Amino acid sequence: MAKLKLSPTRSNLSLMRERLKLAREGHQLLDKKRDVLIIEILRLIDDAERIQRQVDAQFVKAYQVMQEARAAMGTERVRRLALSRPQEVDVEITPRSIMGVVVPSVRYAVPERRMSYGFGDTSVLLDQVQEQWSIVLSQMGQLSEKVTTVWRLAIELRRTQRRVNALEHIFIPSYEETVDYIRDMLEEKD
Repeated sequence: MAKLKLSPTRSNLSLMRERLKLAREGHQLLDKKRDVLIIEILRLIDDAERIQRQVDAQFVKAYQVMQEARAAMGTERVRRLALSRPQEVDVEITPRSIMGVVVPSVRYAVPERRMSYGFGDTSVLLDQVQEQWSIVLSQMGQLSEKVTTVWRLAIELRRTQRRVNALEHIFIPSYEETVDYIRDMLEEKD
């Protein structure tokens, strides 16, 4: 490591010792932050995988019910009824912080179910399709929150790891070498 170019004085020795102390404290804090981020990422990955399995299973159910409705009522009729739904889903994304990383918190509200079609010319399967797709929608909100959070925490973990490595392999050894150099030079003068 290259030592810093400083004249060997007691004030510079004191300054370098202080910088070394701060670098070591920063290294400890960043090391702890890295550990917390890793634990949080692993927990969120487990949650995301669990939700992903639920979403996959729910998609299968929803598509199955929709195929039954299409078989009973006809594809064109189901499509027209699906497009006639004027309802919107309210999605609220609020930021929150985990270890200084801003991550989303997704909340959604499906409006109350109002029938936009008559009972006489439709099948009960259409109600089931609507119910199954509402479940898929709610699970997709949860999944998107978890996946986005994992990605943002992973990016912060990479940044933190780079900082830890820089302190560990560049700054701390450089400060140590400079402190040793100044101390040796001062001892020679004495």
